[in-house]
Amino acid sequence: MRKVLIIEDELAIAELEKDYLELSDFSVDIETNGQSGCKRALESDYDIFILDLMLPDMDGFNICKEIRSKKNTPILLVSARKEDIDKIRGLGLGADDYITKPFSPSELVARVKAHLARYDRLIGSAAAQKNDVIQIREIRIDVTARRVWVRGEEVPFTTKEFELLVFLASHPNRVFSKQEIFQEIWDMESVGDIATVTVHIKKIREKLELNSNKPQYVETIWGVGYRFRV
Repeated sequence: MRKVLIIEDELAIAELEKDYLELSDFSVDIETNGQSGCKRALESDYDIFILDLMLPDMDGFNICKEIRSKKNTPILLVSARKEDIDKIRGLGLGADDYITKPFSPSELVARVKAHLARYDRLIGSAAAQKNDVIQIREIRIDVTARRVWVRGEEVPFTTKEFELLVFLASHPNRVFSKQEIFQEIWDMESVGDIATVTVHIKKIREKLELNSNKPQYVETIWGVGYRFRV
């Protein structure tokens, strides 16, 4: 159930908003004081804030500014003031919408749903674009961007070196034989020359290890194969 915080000093209006939102399956809390409302908004998790501008102790503009400095949660400003300057100021502080009193409670619900849907789409898009990153101790592998950092310094890898590194690092502590690695990375049966695996392991160690003769990441398990140790 989506959670809404209403910060509104006119309790009758806040209760009416709450009733309509609860009919649409929202969970709603009310704060009638600016300071306590701001504190609750910052310390608790809500899906959207409905914020009146004229409040005791702390006005809606300052609350909006405080929330937006710490959270990306949608903010809907509500006010009896119709001046464009207030709308411009509120939106400039990071509010997502501005609705003027009096308004239809059903309009409020519709706007809340619209902003939540838009926010969900933005969050989903950002998640989809987020790079796949493997971090193991001092090694950072950005799989999406095909980049590797070793102890904070970016290090270039050839295509096969990178694919082999990602394969091993994606299965930490698991031992793979040369035959298994050859088939996975070169997509061929191990009847071919698997000495290339040894060569690529050596090159990867030279780029990852402080001392390639005493590897701390890509280890040789004698008689079996290799593993990426975490």
